[in-house]
Formats: sequence, C-alpha cells, structure tokens
Amino acid sequence: MPGSAARASDGRSAPGRSVLDGAFALLEAVQEAQEAGLTALAAAGGLPKTTAYRLLEQLVELGAVERHGVNYRMGSRMFRLGREWQPHPGLRAAATGPMQQLAAATGATVVLCVLREGRTLAVSGVPGMVDDVALVQPGATWPWTTAAGKALVAVTPSPAPLGPLPGSWRQEASVIRDSGMALDREALIPGVCCAAVPVTIGRGRAVGALCAMVDPSRDVRRLAHAVERAGRAVDARLRAG
Repeated sequence: MPGSAARASDGRSAPGRSVLDGAFALLEAVQEAQEAGLTALAAAGGLPKTTAYRLLEQLVELGAVERHGVNYRMGSRMFRLGREWQPHPGLRAAATGPMQQLAAATGATVVLCVLREGRTLAVSGVPGMVDDVALVQPGATWPWTTAAGKALVAVTPSPAPLGPLPGSWRQEASVIRDSGMALDREALIPGVCCAAVPVTIGRGRAVGALCAMVDPSRDVRRLAHAVERAGRAVDARLRAG
C-alpha cells in the first residue's frame, strides 16, 4: 500500500519523512483509491490525519487534487502533467501507428509497456478482444512477469530490483533473447494470452515492449510474428527520428 514502508509501527508518520514524500504518498493513495475520504487516505499514506488534511488542502489549491464533498480525487493538473510524460523521447508517437495497424489486423488488445519500479507499466493501448477481462488504461501496472515485462527483463543488463527470480528464469530468458519474443498463455490472467517483443534503439537497447493480448482460441505463435513486425516498424520510426 502506498506509503506503508514509511509508516511507524504506532501508525504515525515515520521520523525524518519529508513534506514532499508525504504529498506524493497521498497522491499515490488518491490514484489507487480513485476517490476517498481523509481517514482512508491518511491511513494509506501512512500520515497522521492532521498532516494529511493540511497536505491534501495544499494539493487542492495547486489543482493536483480535487475535493468532492468530503472526498478527494485526482485533479486536472496531474492529468495535464502526466500526459507529457515520455518513457523515451518519441516512443509513444512512434508506436501509435504500428499499434493501431496491429490491432486492426489481429483484433488483439495492443499495449505499449515499460519497466518501472520493478513492474510492467502500460504507457498506451489500443482496445481489442480481451477488454472485458483485461481492460488496459495508461498507468496500469502488473507484475514484471507479464509477457511484456519478461521481454524487457530478458534483454536489459541491469533491470530494477525484481525480487527473487524463478529458478527457471535463466533458461526462459535465454529462449526469449534467442527468439526475440515472450509468450504468455493465461499465466497471469485467465482467458488472456499474450505475445510481446522489445522495442529497441541503437545497439539493441530496449526502451519499451509491444504486447498483443488475445483470447485462448487464437494461435499465439502466429500472433507473435505479427507483433514482431509491428515492433520492427516502431524501431524504424524511432531510428528515423
């Protein structure tokens, strides 16, 4: 839960915690809850209610948080700032066309992902056939063990701390590097199969992963080749600038 690592055992804010850290803990709590009251947000952020109230009201004044009755939700200023985030310069723009073409050709739900804080983070997506069980929204995160996460971890020399790796990971990573793709047959979400490839720039450095998600009735290996072609198109657009 956001902020829990900085919470003292008696529920008070941990010693030495900065005001900025507390504000971001509350923003994380608001994002996770979507809308919640002071008591719930203070607990989620690991802050005393008086501190949480003061910070939330300051965030309201800045437009980062909005007050709705007795509850708080994310503000429009955060939406505007977040839209400008780029995991790599030009990546979202380069991926837009190939992602739309891949979705149109296969019917798949298509997602552009990166690794952040040891998790798979969705940067952008195109709706498709598995939206009813795996609706993808920018900012959504999953464990790194998704197909997209594995495609990135396998080719990244020093990924963020991921925790204990499965005993079979070294062999699986070697297969992913050799084939250039990662496959997932309902390993993470029942009813969803995935194929993912890394998106690379100079010297093969991965800056993201392109992932297509379909239902189990589809041929995942055939899908993987379509994803691979789309990934090459994104690579080419990035190199062309």
